[in-house]
Amino acid sequence: MRILHTSITVKDMDESIRFYRDIMGLELERRREFPENKAEIAFLADKESGAQLELTYWKEKTDWTSGDELDHLAFAVPNMDEAIKKFKEHRVEIAREPYSLRGSTTRIAFIKDPNGIWLEIIERR
Repeated sequence: MRILHTSITVKDMDESIRFYRDIMGLELERRREFPENKAEIAFLADKESGAQLELTYWKEKTDWTSGDELDHLAFAVPNMDEAIKKFKEHRVEIAREPYSLRGSTTRIAFIKDPNGIWLEIIERR
């Protein structure tokens, strides 16, 4: 498994993109809406290190508690079914079983670490 990106929840997508692009020096790679999740995401990258930051804007989110900004950490796996089987064997909580978003070529699932932090597991086809 390897870490892919870190995701944070943002209050304003345009303002956040401007901040991470213009002030922090990251490059906007892509931006996409997910109507079925009532969300929008944008990926920015540090070209020097290859690290990626995902900005997640939840359109219906109205409550903002300090500390809730970390959305998830993402990990790549070569085989989703084998990974899920291993997680279940180790009694890892599966927060969301594997699925694909409309128009996507990946399968994703979410698990929780012992602290309740969501980890996105991604299998690219």
